[in-house]
Amino acid sequence: MEENNKVIETIGLSKYFYDPIKFQVIKEVDLSINHGEFVAIEGKSGSGKSTLLYLLSTMDTDYEGQLFIHNELVTGQGDAQLAKIRNEKIGFVFQFHYLLLEYNVLKNVMLPGLKFGKYSEKELEQRAMDHLKTLGMDTHALKMPNQLSGGEKQRVAIARALINDPLIIMGDEPTGNLDKKNGDLVFDIFKKLAKEFNQTILVVTHDIDFAKRTDRIITMEDGRIIS
Repeated sequence: MEENNKVIETIGLSKYFYDPIKFQVIKEVDLSINHGEFVAIEGKSGSGKSTLLYLLSTMDTDYEGQLFIHNELVTGQGDAQLAKIRNEKIGFVFQFHYLLLEYNVLKNVMLPGLKFGKYSEKELEQRAMDHLKTLGMDTHALKMPNQLSGGEKQRVAIARALINDPLIIMGDEPTGNLDKKNGDLVFDIFKKLAKEFNQTILVVTHDIDFAKRTDRIITMEDGRIIS
């Protein structure tokens, strides 16, 4: 693999919790994720998978070891720079959609873009509509979140994650709150984004059926990658 193909790389990543006693929750993790890969991190509850995702997302900076995003060392960078990296390079999809109820679907999708300021409002509106169309949600653009089903809300959350052209989309149990039909739909969207748009996707899941259908599974146990 070419060096510049790596979207994320860690070297000896370790994390400790100190409450009530010192406890190592992530143990010397070395991993790399390449451009266009659809990767699942799976493991039992308490294996450290969500903790690892938060380290990779730069939302938690209290760790030992090194984290590179697009070959740039992000370990030790200041809050403002990390916020910029998150806005520019990472799109998030959580178990709960976190849509703002006071805004319609279109505005919810546009929000991270408005905050980032890379595109004009008019451009953002067009981009948001394009993403909603890709996800089969363009006809719902003017609806309010409370008018949508759970699966529809999650599709809007994915469109929102795409708005700033992220280098990688990170999902924390993105189908955990959905029934099988909607979970499959969300999986198919991720698969399509990876295959047709070369979007890099990293998903933490305890759903082994979901994990099995991705390009690669990283299995965690007791804070370590075991396979």
